[in-house]
Parts: sequence; C-alpha cells; structure tokens
Amino acid sequence: MQLQLIRNATLKLTYGGHTILIDPDLAAKYSRPSFTERSLNPMVELPLSLAEIVDGVELLIVSHLQRDHFDAVEAIPVALPVFCQPGDEARIAERGFTQVTPVDDTLDWGGIRLTRTPGQHGTGTVGRMMGAVAGFVFTAADEPTIYWAGDTILYEEIYAAIKRYQPDVIITHSCGARWPDEAGERQLIVMDAAQTVALAQAAPASIVIATHMEALDHATISRAELRAAAVVADILATRLLIPADGEVLYVE
Repeated sequence: MQLQLIRNATLKLTYGGHTILIDPDLAAKYSRPSFTERSLNPMVELPLSLAEIVDGVELLIVSHLQRDHFDAVEAIPVALPVFCQPGDEARIAERGFTQVTPVDDTLDWGGIRLTRTPGQHGTGTVGRMMGAVAGFVFTAADEPTIYWAGDTILYEEIYAAIKRYQPDVIITHSCGARWPDEAGERQLIVMDAAQTVALAQAAPASIVIATHMEALDHATISRAELRAAAVVADILATRLLIPADGEVLYVE
C-alpha cells in the first residue's frame, strides 16, 4: 500500500491496484470560520495542487459530512463512484455525484473488500451533536489489512475492531479536537495523544498512522506532542508514524 496524507483527514490511498481519495476537504487556507477564535480554518494550505490531488483517483470514500471531511470538492469528477455511510448519500448526490453507494456492512469493489465500522465522535450531548460517523476496514490480495478508524475517540468498539480484523495498519485521527458541551466544557471528539498511545499499545502487531493533525483550530495535540508521548510510552517510531502534510508512506 501507498498512503499519502494530503491534509487533516484527507488521504490518497493506492491499494489493490487502485487509487482512492478519502474524506476530501480541499478548501483553501482560512476559508472557513474558527471553532475556538484561535484561527480561521483550515489553518494550513494544501500541500499539492487540486489537479495533483485528484490525479488518478478512481474511488471516493466519505466517512461523514462535516466540512473538514467533505468540502470544496468541485475539483473531483462527479462520475467517480462514492462510498459513504447510510444516510449521507442524498447530500452527496446533491453536490452532483452520480454514483453514490451507502455501505451498510461490507461490499466488494475492484478486488478490494470494504467493511464499514462504527465510531463515537465524542460522548454525551457532544457525541449526539456530532452525529453518526464511520470508519472502514480494507482488505485485498497481497495487501496489508487497513483499519481506518475515522473521527472517533477510543472506546470499546475500537478495541473490538482491532481484535476482529487484526489489522496490519491502523489509521487514527489524533489531534485531540474538543467541542463544548451544554455547560461550555470542551469534550474530546477524536483521539488525543493518550488515546493514540493506548491504541498502539493495544495493537502491538499493527503500524499506527496518526493523521488529522495541525489543520484545525479546535485541535489540542500537535505532532510533536504526540511523538513525545509515544517516546515516553516506549513505542517504536517504526510502529507509530506521524506523517507531515503531503508525505507518502509505504507499507508492505
């Protein structure tokens, strides 16, 4: 597999002989409002041109429809097949996409098997406000098994998925983003450094790739802070990869 982090949660995956674009947020730097009054979003530019990002893409996968996962997608050909969680297909089709398929459980496409997995995008009222999210497991002949957890905190279903699918690679969203509850207290809505480290410890046979970092102003964890937490926990740098925007990773 070849995985390129574009920015935030946007990934370009070459897998099973195909090229897949995941959670495309192609918006320009500072084109959206702030979440915390710290900065406009996204806080960084795309590392590649739109033409380079969409070049060769054969499939689009969208975990959920928050704007940092599906925004400014006009550069993506609308005839591409799109896979999403049930309930999101109508809104994606409203953007012009003509081949939108909700993934109820498992489907096969081009020699790749995709299995949708649950996520929990926060707890209590914040989790309900964030709404339904999805992750996906990818399997294909002669490829590592990938578990892309998506926008989720670490909770029992993540451990269950690791046990069930025995992934070679786990992709996490690890910026420690927080959102205020009804009392104004900011609650965790994706994994932070401690949860990412705990996940890596729970999956000692897996390579963990931490993404969704340093792009949005409600994040609380930097790449350097996550790396430092992994060092303290004695997790090998070869087991926890923290790519820069635009960086390409290869896993056999």
